[in-house]
Amino acid sequence: MRAESQAPPRRGRPGHSRESLLAGAVAVFEERGFEATSMDDVAARLGVTKSALYHHVRGKNELLRLALDRALDGLFAVTGEPGVRQGRAIDRLEHLVRGSVRVLAAELPFVTLLLRLRGNSDVERAALQRRREFDRFTGDLVRAAVAEGDVRADVDPALLGRLLFGTVNSLTEWYRPDGPLSADALADAVVAATFTGLRTG
Repeated sequence: MRAESQAPPRRGRPGHSRESLLAGAVAVFEERGFEATSMDDVAARLGVTKSALYHHVRGKNELLRLALDRALDGLFAVTGEPGVRQGRAIDRLEHLVRGSVRVLAAELPFVTLLLRLRGNSDVERAALQRRREFDRFTGDLVRAAVAEGDVRADVDPALLGRLLFGTVNSLTEWYRPDGPLSADALADAVVAATFTGLRTG
C-alpha cells in the first residue's frame, strides 16, 4: 500500500493574534496619539513586520475602529440586559451604571481611547455618534426615574445624566484592574456615592 503524506493544516502566521495586535496598537495610540501613530510604530512596539500587521487588518483606521467597537459594543450590550429593560427606571439606571463600570474595568484601554476621541476622522465621528446614542439612552432613563418620583426633580435630568456618567468616565484616570479594588467593589462605590444624591428618599 502506498503511503500518502498529508500537509498539516494552515495555522496562519505565527506570532500575534488580532487580539494582541489590537491591544498593542491601542497602547501606542494612547502614548503617541492616533494621528501621530504609524503602522511602523505599531509594528515596532509588537516586534513584527508591517506585513504581519496587514495580514490581520487593512490599516490603522481599522485598528482604531476595532478598538472603539470593543468599548462601545460592551456598553451597548449592557443596555440590552434584562436589568436595564425591566423594572423601575431608578433600578434600571443603577444596573446600567454597574454594568458600565464593569465594562470600563474589563476594557479599560479601549474605553479610555473612546473617551479621548476628537472626531478627526470618519471612524472617530461614527464612534462619537454611537456614544451620543448611549448618552441619550442614559438621559431617557434619568427622565423616566424623575417621572416615577424616584429621582430628584430640582436638577435637570440631562445634567444629572452627565454628572453620573462623568463620574463613571473619570475612573479611567486612576483605576487599575490589577490593583486591590475589584470591578464589583468599584461599581458598589460608584453607586453608593452617586445614587445617594440622585434618589428622592
